Amino acid sequence: MSSDEETIPDDDGLPYLGEYDGERNELDERHGFGRAKLPNGDTYEGYYENGKRHGKGTYRFKNGARYIGYYIESKKNGDGVFLYPDGSKYEGSWINDLRSGFGTYTYPNGDTYEGEWIQGRRHGQGVYTYKATGSRYDGRWFQGKMHDEGQLIHSNHRYVGDFEENKPRGRGRYVFDSGCEQIGKYVWKEKEILSEHEEDEPEIVILPMWEGKEICSLTDEQ
Repeated sequence: MSSDEETIPDDDGLPYLGEYDGERNELDERHGFGRAKLPNGDTYEGYYENGKRHGKGTYRFKNGARYIGYYIESKKNGDGVFLYPDGSKYEGSWINDLRSGFGTYTYPNGDTYEGEWIQGRRHGQGVYTYKATGSRYDGRWFQGKMHDEGQLIHSNHRYVGDFEENKPRGRGRYVFDSGCEQIGKYVWKEKEILSEHEEDEPEIVILPMWEGKEICSLTDEQ
């Protein structure tokens, strides 16, 4: 083990890497276990390989955020936990510094998402649970939004159908715990929202409108 403070002169063209206390290889690169304090005030304690964070480690940001997990060539890869300054938390898989694979994200308001991620976005199959109501969406996601087949599950009923841009669209059905259902479809309709300021153009929003048939009893197969 060695202990030193990197004080590379500015005029040699090499970056200042901060303070380091740990193992090195024959090229004097950080290699093995070590502790580092970066020039920006962040700290890292964990494993290095040929000068780069590699293996398990803990990275603490000066803003209060913290990552505990695995690295490959100084990028978050594999399983890891990220604690954000706003109180949110992600625990799961990483690829090249981005949430990718399977993981669980807890948001500042207590909502949670458990499912698949691609390049930092909810993408694939996943369940989003709303803490305030206990309702949850269980279905497909595309680039961070509800998309394709899914169901919104509430305390005494659920909606099963297709979604697009976080809204229900097309054919679907409401299934009630009382043993009945209503089949129908959601049709998107534009609605003009007037601004409080006369000089502003009105805003056009898309609202899903339910067109349902008669409510009937569920069959044994359903």
